[in-house]
Amino acid sequence: MPAPAIDSWQASGLERELHERYGLTHLRVRKRGKSLTLESGPADAVVRHARMKRDTTHVWLLQMPTRGSRWEPTPFRDTLDNLVALIVTQLSWMVALWDDNQGDTSDPEY
Repeated sequence: MPAPAIDSWQASGLERELHERYGLTHLRVRKRGKSLTLESGPADAVVRHARMKRDTTHVWLLQMPTRGSRWEPTPFRDTLDNLVALIVTQLSWMVALWDDNQGDTSDPEY
């Protein structure tokens, strides 16, 4: 049986949870088909952080962005709540606020 499509309330609920429970107010959640994508940044330069793709009714697959415009599958397959907890606790660098100047070691300040 194919997985059901995602409702808009799931995207808004996940975004609210990321903001209120985890303090990740820079993130937004975009719904498309059977996927929920965590992203940030301006609309013309979106930073993709992670994507959860629905596999069955209650099981989701975690995917991470590659250097190009593709998504790389990970071995993680679980409920949406457990995948979000995994991302926030064990893969926290993937949802960190991204600063363009952070890695500029030639700057005297760094």
